[in-house]
Amino acid sequence: MGTAATIESAVTALGPGPFSESSISRHIAPLFSRVLARNADQIYLANHSLGRPLDATGNDVAEALTLWQTRLGDAWDDWSAEMSSYRERLARLLNAPRADCVVPRTGAGQGLRAILNSYDTVPRVLATRGEFDSIDVILRQYASHGRIRLHLVEPRADGMFVADDLLAALRDGTDLVVLSQVMFTTSQVLPELPVLIQAAHQTGARVLLDVYHSLRVLPVDIAALDADFAIGGSYKYLRGGPGAGYLYLHPRHLDGSMSTLDAGGFAKRDRFGYQRPHPIEWAQGGDAWLEGTPPVLTWYQARAGQLFALAIGVERLRVYSLGQQQRLVSLLTSRGLAASGATLDRGAFVVVRLAQPGIARRCADELGARGVAVDARGPWLRLCPDLLNTMEELQRAAEAVSNVVASLR
Repeated sequence: MGTAATIESAVTALGPGPFSESSISRHIAPLFSRVLARNADQIYLANHSLGRPLDATGNDVAEALTLWQTRLGDAWDDWSAEMSSYRERLARLLNAPRADCVVPRTGAGQGLRAILNSYDTVPRVLATRGEFDSIDVILRQYASHGRIRLHLVEPRADGMFVADDLLAALRDGTDLVVLSQVMFTTSQVLPELPVLIQAAHQTGARVLLDVYHSLRVLPVDIAALDADFAIGGSYKYLRGGPGAGYLYLHPRHLDGSMSTLDAGGFAKRDRFGYQRPHPIEWAQGGDAWLEGTPPVLTWYQARAGQLFALAIGVERLRVYSLGQQQRLVSLLTSRGLAASGATLDRGAFVVVRLAQPGIARRCADELGARGVAVDARGPWLRLCPDLLNTMEELQRAAEAVSNVVASLR
């Protein structure tokens, strides 16, 4: 069977109702036999970082290479069709109004730059101090070169962001708001996001959402949120690896009234005609935001993860994730660790705050040496179970975390 049929068959075998560990082991784990076999001695709780790939991913990438080897330049017919499928699948995951709202990018930061480079004057940009590093670097670099005027909202003492602080900052005047739906450090779901978007629009500002830590973790309805733009990628929960990113643009910005400096030959109306009319004749809709020759392998690389996400659905997945997180938080707190997660205002991972400088990173490194893959961001130790993790693994991981923290203190 092909990738889609193999995944659909496995998910159908799960049956209706809540997931169980035994049914996942029987029907879903075989889809990941390669990565599970090669890392059998490791407890992998870095699913919020690099998602584990399906077996089918290797076959899909091989398909793209075979097209190159056998058809050479004529492979573009199939490659272009796969780009369209890539966009259509992401549109369904985002609940975007149409597929060309989604524009392939190699990373979320590239999508942000495309939006920043659409302004003819210096825009006033509002963001938080909690944006992911690559987004933060781009914003501060643009600000240092005078390309934007940047205002960063700070978290409260507990590391959390409060809607009132963002609403107050909006009143100072803003052209573009850049916000993460789920914060990458703490797993906080940004509170009152619909209110924030509506308030931004009332001031005349546009809103760009980073959905990297929310898409496939909780239901994302980009159309209902009415966000102007969204950025993300497949590295984490979509199990598509590096390079398979995207930019979403609301249809109201695809009428030709908005354009970016970050456009290339594939954004032309006749991309293979090699004519040079002046002014440039752009393609319709989101195609006018394409760049130059794209990295075609990433669309195939992302295929299996996208199909898996669509087949398994986010609602039951969210329920199962919260159950795993609840178990992990219980295990950690019973050992005297300040663990947070497993609530509706958090994403897919659990955090343990270790206030002593550098101890979270040291803890993550030591756990890695002991076969427990986690990571740290500032004072936060991050642990993310997913469908492939067993409750027995969570028990062993909690014990390891407790022992390592005690040894470092």
